[in-house]
Amino acid sequence: MTSLKHNGKKRLTSTFKNSTTSRIMRSNKSKNTKLELLFRRALWKNNIKGYRLHWKKAPGSPDIAFPKRKLAVFINGCFWHRCPHCNLDLPKTNTTFWKDKFDRNQERDRRNIQLLNEMQWHVVVLWECMIKSSIEDGVDSVRDALTM
Repeated sequence: MTSLKHNGKKRLTSTFKNSTTSRIMRSNKSKNTKLELLFRRALWKNNIKGYRLHWKKAPGSPDIAFPKRKLAVFINGCFWHRCPHCNLDLPKTNTTFWKDKFDRNQERDRRNIQLLNEMQWHVVVLWECMIKSSIEDGVDSVRDALTM
């Protein structure tokens, strides 16, 4: 791996063969990521409890769901869900595949949020960059939505 500077931050770029890249990409988890665990710890620290994890009865299986309060919280990674704040570039290789994949991810996210809204649920979407910069803002967003 090599590192490049982007916006003053170091970023890792892949110089691996396909099998190694494939193994690395498969290791990306969809549930219980470090970011989710960090955020859930912050919720507990702020005495916000009573949620369900990856609740399958709600469209999109929200990362955190408060069924009685009809609140769904999605913790989105900036890369996979194409954060509007980060403006990340597409990968340099196989760009058609990646563009299609990211478009499908975003469409699925929009569809799930729309379905939840139609069911009278409140939806909070927290972005990886936002949680990393100020986890308390994310906790406040959830707290505010619970008091609605």
